[in-house]
Amino acid sequence: MIDLTITEALKKLKSGEISATELARAHLDRIEKYNPELNAYITVTAERAMADAHAADERIKHGTAQILDGIPIAMKDLFATRGIRTTAASHILENFVPEYESTVSQKFIDAGTVLLGKANLDEFAMGTFSKTSYFGAPINPWQIERRLTAGGSSGGSTSAVASGMAMGATGTDTGGSIRFPCSITGLVGMKPTYGLCSRWGCVAFASSLDTPGPIARTVDDVALLLSVMAGHDTKDSTSADIKLNIETPLQPILNNGKRLRVGIIKEFSDVKISDDMKDLFEKRIADLKSAGAEIIEVSIPNILDALAAYYIIAPAEASSNLARYDGMRYGLRVEGADLLDTYKKTRAAGFGDEVKRRMIIGTAVLSSESYEVYFMQAARVRRLIADAFNHAFDQCDLIVCPAGAGTAMPLDSDMTPLEYYALDLFTVAMNLAGIPAASVPCGMASNNLPLGMQVVGKQFDDVRVLQLAKHIEQFANLDNRPTKIMGK
Repeated sequence: MIDLTITEALKKLKSGEISATELARAHLDRIEKYNPELNAYITVTAERAMADAHAADERIKHGTAQILDGIPIAMKDLFATRGIRTTAASHILENFVPEYESTVSQKFIDAGTVLLGKANLDEFAMGTFSKTSYFGAPINPWQIERRLTAGGSSGGSTSAVASGMAMGATGTDTGGSIRFPCSITGLVGMKPTYGLCSRWGCVAFASSLDTPGPIARTVDDVALLLSVMAGHDTKDSTSADIKLNIETPLQPILNNGKRLRVGIIKEFSDVKISDDMKDLFEKRIADLKSAGAEIIEVSIPNILDALAAYYIIAPAEASSNLARYDGMRYGLRVEGADLLDTYKKTRAAGFGDEVKRRMIIGTAVLSSESYEVYFMQAARVRRLIADAFNHAFDQCDLIVCPAGAGTAMPLDSDMTPLEYYALDLFTVAMNLAGIPAASVPCGMASNNLPLGMQVVGKQFDDVRVLQLAKHIEQFANLDNRPTKIMGK
């Protein structure tokens, strides 16, 4: 049962070949066996999972099943879950138990999913390897003995799905935090159009960039999860009042009577990537061309400046968002000699080094001396990048590019903060522009680790992004069954 995709499991659940309780039990057994080593979950909700599964079986039995009834999922520990602690992988929220449910997690409850637990991540989603988690880093299940990163910030979600400890998971993508982890764990991950999925009840990092999205083993599974997550939410002022028609299985977008124009970003051609990534990317481009796509070179002139702009805008917004954690209303409180001393001691003890670093950077760039020089310049670059993407989509229908420079690296890699930030080079521009992008496996590297490439579309072209990603998935034909990766 562990190797079933969501689509396959739904058919077997509907036919009665398997039950939701059997499926939940199989995944909980897998968690018990592998989570101590992989550290994918911060909190495992075994009792809740079995109760959810029993309720799903009853609905299936009585013919009232919901769209995802009985499917076991992991919820990134950034989404508030009523009665279940929500930590954001931070000491300051280590024992925080919300009295409300996030919009996204409520949508999955309504769809009949089984909650297995809360997945590990970088603290407040700030990081690339999930190493900044107060609870320790999750491990990539591929070549587990090498202790490779599962990526960040959604590393717990990708580790859980790739290892068979969940059939799907939620993630958030602020600068690539779904796409990069998926690319190095052999999964499919979607950063939807900004505003398509509600941020209400999701712990904020950078509010104009944060984008909830789905993670699964196949493109069709991701489309199913997205169909549940997406939708207008009056509680979120940035939520788009647009309804997408997401039907699965996804229909082919190539050889359907229309010539598809696929763009390749000119400015990325000089960026150093591994030989394996270059070879696989070229093979997939050749596959698209042979299937009838027209390959066009497009220019995004400021895309290489996106990294600098992102690491000004995101910390600036983070410094404002994290000001609420002061020990007064919820979370950790460390008593001081007076109010100001209590603030200082609480935040010093509660936040990790990377969160402190970004808060300090953000506060600095928002100061009166630096606001125009740094923040406003970054905002102008952001607008230039968004305009350049719009212009590029006048010339092509979709864009493809690498999701990362290479395969997963060891967690103990000796890298400076700037070197970690540079890993986001291929992903941050899409967040700045607010456009959809999906990472899909494009093949195996010579070191027997997976690699992923991105499909990028214009705003609210999410379905077409997934349709092209499905073609790439079929070309690559990567075997990402958990028992293939981890064994029985």
